[in-house]
Amino acid sequence: MKTRHNVYFCDARRMQMLPSASVDLIVTSPPYPMIQMWDAAFCQQDPRIADALAEGRSKEAHEFMHCLLDRVWDESFRVLKPGGFACINIGDATRSVDGEFALYPNHARILQHLSQAGFTLLPDILWRKQTNAPNKFMGSGVLPAGAYVTLEHEYILIARKGPKRVFQTEGEKQNRRASAMFWEERNRFFSDIWMDIKGTSQTLANSEFRKRSAAFPLKVAYRLVIMYSVRGDLVLDPFWGTGTTSVAAMAAARNSIGLEIDADMESHLDVCTQSLCDRLNHYIEGRLARHIAFVEERMAANAPLKHRNTVYGFPVVTAQEKELFFNPLTRLKRSSRSEVDVAYDAVPQAAFCKDWETLLPREAPDRPAQAAPVKRPPAGPAQLKLF
Repeated sequence: MKTRHNVYFCDARRMQMLPSASVDLIVTSPPYPMIQMWDAAFCQQDPRIADALAEGRSKEAHEFMHCLLDRVWDESFRVLKPGGFACINIGDATRSVDGEFALYPNHARILQHLSQAGFTLLPDILWRKQTNAPNKFMGSGVLPAGAYVTLEHEYILIARKGPKRVFQTEGEKQNRRASAMFWEERNRFFSDIWMDIKGTSQTLANSEFRKRSAAFPLKVAYRLVIMYSVRGDLVLDPFWGTGTTSVAAMAAARNSIGLEIDADMESHLDVCTQSLCDRLNHYIEGRLARHIAFVEERMAANAPLKHRNTVYGFPVVTAQEKELFFNPLTRLKRSSRSEVDVAYDAVPQAAFCKDWETLLPREAPDRPAQAAPVKRPPAGPAQLKLF
């Protein structure tokens, strides 16, 4: 199996290289309107923004910025296949303009336009982006009626083009089964609040790159890719930046296309070496190791799993997990200036192909019966009676 990953250095408002209905999934994190580090990028594309900010017309500036993004969402709708998803990571902004502190609700403004563009809006996800800076509290400090709540979360907006995707042929259905996630992952991933994500630190060596990157954690991009696509699908990121979505697609055996207006970001393709291949394999093996730990916990709690995965042989909770397989990466090659090819193995990871029937039997060993706990009357009233 092979996947291909291309980057086009162009304006995402015009996706001429992409035919209509050619993309299976969009995962992206755009520049956040009214966050100061992206002012220059927005002003360069629309001089009215600079004038509005200079004159204190913050609401107009906010709207002008979103008008630029609107054209990207329109193109995104065009290139998505029917049933395809768009997952947009975005944070709201807080800012003082002419001494007036206010919230700029970016997520609400994007949802409004996605609906107008024809998308079906679905429940979104909040992920906790903790701020540990000692000066994170804004306003009057510990005094009441003057401080402001600190935003420590971001939104992942989920939208779909048209009705649900249909997997018609047996080959499509089999590929979907092989692309399944573990039951315990599904329960965690499809929750509307993610508390186990840490915000990514901007570790780019070049300070100018740091100012122009809207990088988000690999864990976020990878989850979204495996939640809303299957192996071999095409994933698009119209705000490619440092390439997080492409890396996630490589790990998940999906193809990807990135669009990036800043040609200087091309240097991030330099990380596409064999060492990245090794790191992604380690990342994948982490999922398998966490599943084994989950199974061991279930066995210890005398809650055996009824099904077995046919590829690895270990126990799984549901029959839908029986054909699940995470393809190991074997080769990662930069085939041209803006193209990377990845090859995968059809053989499962040897470290996870063991005699699981013996190591983790289908039924837990018999345990001595424990006497039922003796029910004792409560020590006092369940509720304090005041009258």
